[in-house]
Amino acid sequence: MPSASCDTLLGDIEDIVSHEDSKPQDRHFVRKDVVPKVRRRNTQKYLQEEENSPPSDSTIPGIQKIWIRTWGCSHNNSDGEYMAGQLAAYGYKITENASDADLWLLNSCTVKNPAEDHFRNSIKKAQEENKKIVLAGCVPQAQPRQDYLKGLSIIGVQQIDRVVEVVEETIKGHSVRLLGQKKDNGRRLGGARLDLPKIRKNPLIEIISINTGCLNACTYCKTKHARGNLASYPIDELVDRAKQSFQEGVCEIWLTSEDTGAYGRDIGTNLPTLLWKLVEVIPEGAMLRLGMTNPPYILEHLEEMAKILNHPRVYAFLHIPVQSASDSVLMEMKREYCVADFKRVVDFLKEKVPGITIATDIICGFPGETDQDFQETVKLVEEYKFPSLFINQFYPRPGTPAAKMEQVPAQVKKQRTKDLSRVFHSYSPYNHKIGERQQVLVTEESFDSKFYVAHNRFYEQVLVPKNPAFMGKMVEVDICESGKHFMKGQPVSDAKVYTPSISKPLAKGEVSGLTKDFRNGLGSSGSHTSAASQCDSASSRMVLPMPRLHQDCALRMSVGLALLALLFAFFVKVYN
Repeated sequence: MPSASCDTLLGDIEDIVSHEDSKPQDRHFVRKDVVPKVRRRNTQKYLQEEENSPPSDSTIPGIQKIWIRTWGCSHNNSDGEYMAGQLAAYGYKITENASDADLWLLNSCTVKNPAEDHFRNSIKKAQEENKKIVLAGCVPQAQPRQDYLKGLSIIGVQQIDRVVEVVEETIKGHSVRLLGQKKDNGRRLGGARLDLPKIRKNPLIEIISINTGCLNACTYCKTKHARGNLASYPIDELVDRAKQSFQEGVCEIWLTSEDTGAYGRDIGTNLPTLLWKLVEVIPEGAMLRLGMTNPPYILEHLEEMAKILNHPRVYAFLHIPVQSASDSVLMEMKREYCVADFKRVVDFLKEKVPGITIATDIICGFPGETDQDFQETVKLVEEYKFPSLFINQFYPRPGTPAAKMEQVPAQVKKQRTKDLSRVFHSYSPYNHKIGERQQVLVTEESFDSKFYVAHNRFYEQVLVPKNPAFMGKMVEVDICESGKHFMKGQPVSDAKVYTPSISKPLAKGEVSGLTKDFRNGLGSSGSHTSAASQCDSASSRMVLPMPRLHQDCALRMSVGLALLALLFAFFVKVYN
């Protein structure tokens, strides 16, 4: 069913009567040839069919099952949690069984070709299984006109607060695309409001996007096409979100964005100012983890950042991508720093924050990278022995300047990726920690379900026995074993298990943000889910106000119906 039925506002009665339609007087002249015919029907059978079988073209939104799949960064995961929360608050069932779902919400990542390939394959599979589809994330935002996206509903990265509307229209058979930018008095906003309902993938971890977009123009990056320029959330909104999270049992907060270091430059503040405000509201034993920051925006705040990373409620961990140790390659990437800048940041933090974990990213085989360039990168890894290293083979992303550069042969890129991986696996970063006693915060279960996963002060992964009493708690352990990416800890027998959260965590799948204010509609009415909401006692589900797409159509339909009523009255007058 096309979605254009309400696209045009009926401004005049002539809009619904074309020159090809018969005129009222024409109908009046042939009226004598019209003979009414009485049709008998089985009333009981008719009523039974009406009760048991709604019209074949009717669809009741808000009762379907929805499967949500998210690829990519923690920012994308946060967006997925917000969309799940709004849909669940409206009454939809969020399911983990894809085959059982009526609609697939696919939240994409555009950083690398394989991620987009998985996204495209999921769309194809959904179509083969006759699932309704809504697309989200950076791929459709950056390239909405791709052939494989034609005819499908899309919700933009800044429009996730309207996901209920898009899902409803899609379930009805319409195709809807919302890709606009949020602005306030001409200033670009950070995105959807932070106090929307959400379903945390892990009830113990809150992911907070502090800004969207960035100030860079890296020649290989497709994400900038989707997320745009820097737009930061106000400090008070971020602090309020953190407070709400702790009130819902969260014990760990991740701050995320495309570049956390650039936070606040568009609104007259900076990252250290935000962090000092946040640590004031972190309960004892709970922890804050910083997201990725590019070197240029951390250089001017090194002293303050060192003090913050030494705070007992902040992980001594920072993700600083270097991408290459060749200045000529960095220049071609337009990274806006040199290798010396990166080393200055790392050296300063390692001196001022003893034991700090520095994670970094490296791209192998960027266009123009020579063997000498690559060897400089190898030397950097050998010198710093990064415990956490993300090695990426270069993929040219369509529409980026790097895609038009002369490419390094595929076999060379593949070999360099293997060579650097071999260097990374040649050292063991945690062997020297065996025998240490550490405080660790337990937040999740390991992939193989054999252990609980905890993190120490430096955000190093520590596996502990699966004791339910440990989950969400700060536990003291003795390190007894180490691997390439983890350590194993044995809980100290007489140690106190500390509960950092001030409240019991929400159950898995429970909706966050359904506060009393939200239920009573005391929040801002700026979006679909933030206006007045009430509980429908008959169905025991949240009933939210009519979405804006519905409001627009309702207005147009009301005008249309009024005009039709006038037309009908006119016909009656003529006939009589």
